[in-house]
Amino acid sequence: MIKKYSTEDKGYKDALHVRRDVFVHEQQIDESEEIDDYEDSSLHFVLYDEEKPVGASRLRQVNKDGKVERVCILSSHRKKGLGEKLMRAMEQTAIDQSFSSLILYAQIQAEDFYKKLGYETTSTEPFLDANIPHVAMKKVLKSS
Repeated sequence: MIKKYSTEDKGYKDALHVRRDVFVHEQQIDESEEIDDYEDSSLHFVLYDEEKPVGASRLRQVNKDGKVERVCILSSHRKKGLGEKLMRAMEQTAIDQSFSSLILYAQIQAEDFYKKLGYETTSTEPFLDANIPHVAMKKVLKSS
């Protein structure tokens, strides 16, 4: 089950729990970089296994596009297709909000995952974000 929250909703804490586990603890990203000024302007998605939050992401508007950020799945739940479910939910929300496309910055190790979902790499060279190599990617959305 995937639910959407604003920062004022109680479920937002579930998103932060998953993000802290993956980004702060597992990937050693400083929490001051992980929790940023865009929290309040984003819609937060939480993927649940029963009652347990196991995935999270956020979506915000940048110009006329949606920007996908902070996509993560707990290590215990990876390789089960949950990341794709989370992305599909965000894509449908973006279509519902009339975004023409989605952009994201993918960690290099996740680039192939996004390519399988129809995203194209738009950056010519990898760049560092939180000291981790990333590439810029984009997907044009089609209404269903």
